Amino acid sequence: MMLNALPLPHVYGNVVMNGTFMAGATLVMMERFDAAAALAEIQRHRATVFDGVPTMYAMMLADPSLPGTDLSSLRICAVGGQTMPAAKMQKWESWSQAPLLELWGMTELGGAGTSNVSYMPNVHGSIGFALPGVEARVAALDDPAVTGPDGEPGELMIRGPLVMLGYYGNEDATRAAIEPDGWLHTGDIASRDDEGHYFIVDRRKDLIITGGFNVYPAEIERVAASQPAVAMVAVGSVPDEALGELARAYVVLRPGTSATQAQIIEHCRPHLAAYKLPRSVRFVPDLPQTSTGKVMRRELKTIDH
Repeated sequence: MMLNALPLPHVYGNVVMNGTFMAGATLVMMERFDAAAALAEIQRHRATVFDGVPTMYAMMLADPSLPGTDLSSLRICAVGGQTMPAAKMQKWESWSQAPLLELWGMTELGGAGTSNVSYMPNVHGSIGFALPGVEARVAALDDPAVTGPDGEPGELMIRGPLVMLGYYGNEDATRAAIEPDGWLHTGDIASRDDEGHYFIVDRRKDLIITGGFNVYPAEIERVAASQPAVAMVAVGSVPDEALGELARAYVVLRPGTSATQAQIIEHCRPHLAAYKLPRSVRFVPDLPQTSTGKVMRRELKTIDH
């Protein structure tokens, strides 16, 4: 039984709905996501599968009703839409006793392009392998025709029957997105290990350049999220006269906890190079999100005004 709280107009929610129908399973739809309600519905319907974006899992982990909820019916969970910190994935698996498999996709593919699978070891932080019939590679950032070596960040590119024909009525955008040989630019910076697992580093457009060094917000978020008081965190850039840009962490604290800016930064210090450390922290009641629950980093700077 699938419990779905993802919006159906979005590709993720649509694939979950239609995939459930194709499998002949039962689908329970929530009108909109609410952490306490989602936990209650999992218990009430004895849901065996749950898909969501990282924000949904973070909110359920922070909800006071979690300790009293029976999640034992869950057989498998999946997360997509954005990268999810490994620390939060491990916490969800500890509570649910179900594997949380990360997948990756985009509207231009009509759904997922890569995924971890239940019958193989689950590698937290990885989006898994390309789906059958789909090709994936990591291209050099300065030349999309060149495939970079394993371990080196580059742009994730996808080719195969799932790739869209193009953007309707916009030939220029189509040419910019799809190479003549069929490879689609995803806009995601990724790397691949020697076993073939793909890892999303960050969105190319969210890259922060500090004193000439590349700083990826998602890397900082993964580390800061493991601080016990942190429920959710997002990292954006703020201008700096000397270094161009600096990283700022926007933190939502877990109910009943407290933390200071210094504590968040010191938690990150052993795990990040000095130039990658967030230089400031803002504590906020919530993070700007899309209708699908994805954090909008581009809107973070509006919080400061």
